[in-house]
Amino acid sequence: MSEAANKTKKPRVNVRRPDVMERVSAEVAVHFHSSIVEKLRDRGGKITVGNTTVLLAEQFGFCYGVERAIDLAYASRRVFPESRIFLIGEIIHNPDVNRHLREMDIVSLPWQELDASYNDLTEDDVVIVPAFGAPTVFMDKVEERGCYVVDTTCGDVMKVWRRVRGYAKDGVTSIIHGKSNHEETRATASRALGENGDGNYLIVLTLGDVDYVCDFIRSGGDKAAFMERFQGEHSVGFDPEIHLRQIGVANQTTMLKSETEEIQRRLRKAAIDRDGNEAAFQMFDTICGATQERQDALFEMLRKPMDLLLVVGGYNSSNTAHLVEIAEPELPTFFIRGASCIKSLEEIVHYDLHHREERSSDYSRLFSEERQVTVGITAGASCPNNLIEETLVKIFALRGVSRELLTEA
Repeated sequence: MSEAANKTKKPRVNVRRPDVMERVSAEVAVHFHSSIVEKLRDRGGKITVGNTTVLLAEQFGFCYGVERAIDLAYASRRVFPESRIFLIGEIIHNPDVNRHLREMDIVSLPWQELDASYNDLTEDDVVIVPAFGAPTVFMDKVEERGCYVVDTTCGDVMKVWRRVRGYAKDGVTSIIHGKSNHEETRATASRALGENGDGNYLIVLTLGDVDYVCDFIRSGGDKAAFMERFQGEHSVGFDPEIHLRQIGVANQTTMLKSETEEIQRRLRKAAIDRDGNEAAFQMFDTICGATQERQDALFEMLRKPMDLLLVVGGYNSSNTAHLVEIAEPELPTFFIRGASCIKSLEEIVHYDLHHREERSSDYSRLFSEERQVTVGITAGASCPNNLIEETLVKIFALRGVSRELLTEA
């Protein structure tokens, strides 16, 4: 970094001042909390009125890291009331939350690539780093421009970064289980290059990807075909004949835990098959605790009889999508943004993960007013309780039960 850049570089800003956070807590409570959901959670997550029962998973909704990120974003506007405030991408993957930030005049910057908007930043501007973190090239640019930085990166994400930096220092290639177009995965990949930029990484998503890598580890293969398959998902200069000799597994923290564990098992076995031992293999459990808790809670919930399950959250939320994947084989499951997706007793608009599109489904046979119905609700770590409340209230309203009756139940 140039001498001029070093002169303008500012330390991270601490916006968690007691006077500020008192106001922020009140604002966040108004926007995202729900007395109905908290009451239901305290009663074991079950409510029955007439012939309608709603079950809530034991763990759902905002995790600590998400709450912290939102608090810091709100606090930024309080600490810098007159400043231009920017956010790299989205604070979390929830459209309702991001809408509130836009209404506070917090402007999103692109995260996929640096564009001219970053050159327009000044030393008087504030830049918020989202909960996913941001690739190092973005952080370097923001610091070069001399901006104030409010960093909301989740602690669990930073644990992964420490791990992949360690891999790079030891000459170990990071095999990152994640979605290559996800902010967190890209941020982690940039850290896998290490302090000197000479580290290596390979991003894998499916078990099919992993089996392909395992075959190459065991027996070698067509290098050109390998590079074509993983185009855009590896470090510059990556060579599978060289850089798969020493491997270490890391992951996007919101992946499906069971799949990450299977990926670790297969890569470890491939290394042992090739070398006769596991000296060339390293791993570290980097699934975040909140993601694991919500997945475990859903598995437990699926042991109870339900007619259908509603999974509430942003369609681009990775941890929410994995909840859908867990439940789909077990019962009718609908991935919805919120209550507005439940159009009537006959129609639910939901996101189809397999076709990557929103579609409408007729489930009048389940919502028929005459029969007893049990509906389950869960949500990912980026979904606020107010959206859970709106969904619950909408279900009962369609069954002829008012909000007033719910509050009294």
